[in-house]
Amino acid sequence: MKEIKGETRNLRALLGNSRFGLDYYQREYAWEKKQIDDLLNDLCSQFLDDYDPNHARNKVNDYGHYFLGTTIISNRDGMKFLIDGQQRLTSLTLLLIHLYHHLDFGMQKEEIGRLVFSYQTGGEASFRLDIEERNECMNSLLEGNPIEEEKQPKSVVNILRRYQDIAEGLDDEIDGKALPYFADWLIENVYIIEITSYSDNDAYTVFETMNDRGLSLTPTQMLKSYLLANVEDIGVRNSANQVWRTLIDEFQEAGKDEDADAIKAWLRSQYAESIRERTKGAKPQDFDLIATEFHRWVREHGETIGLTRSTAFAKFIEEDFAFYGRWYLNLREAAQKFDRRFDCVYFNAKNKFTLQYPILLAALDKFDSRATVEQKLRIVSAFLDILLARRIWNRDSTNYNTMQYYAFNLITKIRRKGTYELIELLSDQLASEGDEAFSSSDSSRFGLRSRNGPQIRLILARMTDFIETASGLGSRCEEYMGYEIEHILSNKFEDHDDFDERGEFHEYRNRLGGLLLLPPGFNRSFGGDSYEKKLPHYYGQNLLAQSLNRQAYDRNPEFLHFREETQLDFKPHDKFDKEDLESRHRLYQAIAAQVWHPSRLRQVLDE
Repeated sequence: MKEIKGETRNLRALLGNSRFGLDYYQREYAWEKKQIDDLLNDLCSQFLDDYDPNHARNKVNDYGHYFLGTTIISNRDGMKFLIDGQQRLTSLTLLLIHLYHHLDFGMQKEEIGRLVFSYQTGGEASFRLDIEERNECMNSLLEGNPIEEEKQPKSVVNILRRYQDIAEGLDDEIDGKALPYFADWLIENVYIIEITSYSDNDAYTVFETMNDRGLSLTPTQMLKSYLLANVEDIGVRNSANQVWRTLIDEFQEAGKDEDADAIKAWLRSQYAESIRERTKGAKPQDFDLIATEFHRWVREHGETIGLTRSTAFAKFIEEDFAFYGRWYLNLREAAQKFDRRFDCVYFNAKNKFTLQYPILLAALDKFDSRATVEQKLRIVSAFLDILLARRIWNRDSTNYNTMQYYAFNLITKIRRKGTYELIELLSDQLASEGDEAFSSSDSSRFGLRSRNGPQIRLILARMTDFIETASGLGSRCEEYMGYEIEHILSNKFEDHDDFDERGEFHEYRNRLGGLLLLPPGFNRSFGGDSYEKKLPHYYGQNLLAQSLNRQAYDRNPEFLHFREETQLDFKPHDKFDKEDLESRHRLYQAIAAQVWHPSRLRQVLDE
């Protein structure tokens, strides 16, 4: 083996003077939203432990450091080829691009830019992470230009989605004045150990040695060891071990890290009594510690959660873990595969609300019947669906960092409550937060923005499905989630003389009342046409689109009955100008108020 070097570098040193390549046989960029959320949560929490808005910028040098693991590289042909670490470096590059767009022009912005790309001899720009199939995508993100996912390689699709996750998931406290401090801290105080070899064989030897020898136990395995070690009867221990192994196998079959995620959701839902305050020097509490070291938390809180004798340890596995673990698996399946019984679990997952799992489990009691469990899950998931819709309509964040305190307080409030008490509590919660969510001034301007396309598509699918099912048609909600967003107004400012300015025109054009969902390809065929030309084609589409056309009101008794019963102001539009769009938007607001009405919680009992 030739020379091997290991050096600890901050991001400035790691990225500022090097270009990294990736051999063709390396795996795709595969991080999912969960890994991005975990990374952002760790970075933001560490930074906010020390941040004080009264500090001078240079005080950041004294803030705590954060270690982000190792990279293994093979240094050859004048370039560093990543053997291990490309997932983290790609994700960090996406975070740097996000910061680049949100920092004011100046030296710091330029410095962040230099960590993303560099100018080579002759003035040609290249990315620090120089991977050919990704460069077009990365350049589009850097320049702020949209790029379609269709027909892109898997890595590129993942990069586009994870960049959106970063934009949505960065802590709300890291904004405005705090942002340049965070950028300084990120490049100066976040460290990675760079292990350098000068041949591929040596680099892979290092990689295999680090990953194959002395493998550490996972938190799941350490929790299992602790619990089973305290079960004295061998027969009982074997029985509990079999329950554990069966569930863990099912978790791992469901997806990577699902075993740990299930345990965290279970323990948070039933036992977390505290959460870290967002004040300087505040220490992690139950909710936070369970997320990072649940095996140690259980050991330290054994007596508090009832682990006082051998039989209790066995029951903890055979009854508690088995009950909550099994329902976690059911919820994860409902989140990924549409099931009308648990449709709101699916919708909440589409809105990327990962905190729904501990909240949903919190209401359950291991002595509940299956029917009671299903009722509780439908009630709580419907509450979360209404909550998220209200926040999205009013442009309030629903990301993990913003919602974790709300989630914790909700968990402690609904924990193991009965069905009727649960409905009362959650109905009161919605009432206390106001019932004007869909008629507020913010809601009147709600519409399509650069990053909320998936949310808008889901809202339109839900509204369209609501109208059609109430008018006697079959549900096609899942199908509509795959449709494209259609602008009713063409993208030609000069054709719309009722708008004085181009900016006003585009703002109105993107309002929800000016949008529909139509099958893929429709927009490419008719999207540039005037409203008058598109109107006949709308009649052949879903009922929300049809309702623009006068024909929809002829010989359509169930739809007309629905309109009369709900008092929704459906009417045809022979033209579609500014006034028509405003009228249509008010209609959408009224539809939303019915789709996401708090009475849905009580309706669960009638289903």
